[in-house]
Amino acid sequence: MHPGRLTAVVLSLALATTSADAVADTDPATGLVIAPGWELVRANCGACHSYRLVTAQRGDADFWLSTIRWMQRTQNLWPLAPQQEQSIIDYLSANYAETDWGRRPPLSPLLMPPEPGTQAAAAIGAGTGAGTDAGTDAG
Repeated sequence: MHPGRLTAVVLSLALATTSADAVADTDPATGLVIAPGWELVRANCGACHSYRLVTAQRGDADFWLSTIRWMQRTQNLWPLAPQQEQSIIDYLSANYAETDWGRRPPLSPLLMPPEPGTQAAAAIGAGTGAGTDAGTDAG
């Protein structure tokens, strides 16, 4: 791995860990922010999928409501009592709110693969035999 990429990975992980710890207490078993309503999210969302699927998403109350409706319509999510549903939406929209960058921060350019057609991409392709007729039967 290129030293610059390794440094970027280490710094990204350190910043992610530091910023998550600084923002709020999280439940070590689920990664959910501990705040009013988190137990409802743990009980209802974690019954079907990973909590990481929840914590990776970002949205306002309308986003979370439409996500719940989509899961009820297409994924067999059970009906939620109106007060429980509102508590879940309030929790999610407060702790996993919309951001300027969307679902997750953009990757560092150092972590991205080279653009196709660039000299770096050609060097990678040359090392793998990509773009050659190596391994084909020429006879």
